[in-house]
Amino acid sequence: MPQPDSKPFAPWQERFIDFGVKPLSAITTWLYRVSGGKLGAKWSYGTPVMLLTTKGRKSGRPRTVPVLYLRDGHDLILVASKAGTSKHPHWFKNLKAEPRVEVEIGQERQAMTALRVSAEQKDALWPELVKMYPDFADYQARTTRDIPVIRLTAAG
Repeated sequence: MPQPDSKPFAPWQERFIDFGVKPLSAITTWLYRVSGGKLGAKWSYGTPVMLLTTKGRKSGRPRTVPVLYLRDGHDLILVASKAGTSKHPHWFKNLKAEPRVEVEIGQERQAMTALRVSAEQKDALWPELVKMYPDFADYQARTTRDIPVIRLTAAG
């Protein structure tokens, strides 16, 4: 549940989070792939994890990260929370530049297209997202940035 005293991260805390994200993501991605999605497929509260591959906005190279997701029919819903830090995650910046992505859930791969949902759509989805992963409420409470919610639809 969100903490009523949630406050923004100090700069040193944000640097610590930034420092830890890359190696943790690399290890999780490796475990996920070598196990066919059996290891690393669940996070806290049993929240499902998938691998998201974006095109690097500067390098043009594929960038894969593990992210939490919520199914909404055939679509997938993502939250660009970065634990409530003051800056968007790199993967979100990448998909803003190139919305075509690939997702891996278990051994299944699918091309999808990303779109940031409107404020009204976020309001409708947010309770389900927080039900799935309660820490999202704390993340939004601790930052002044509007945490983006993204809808992935099948590419076609």
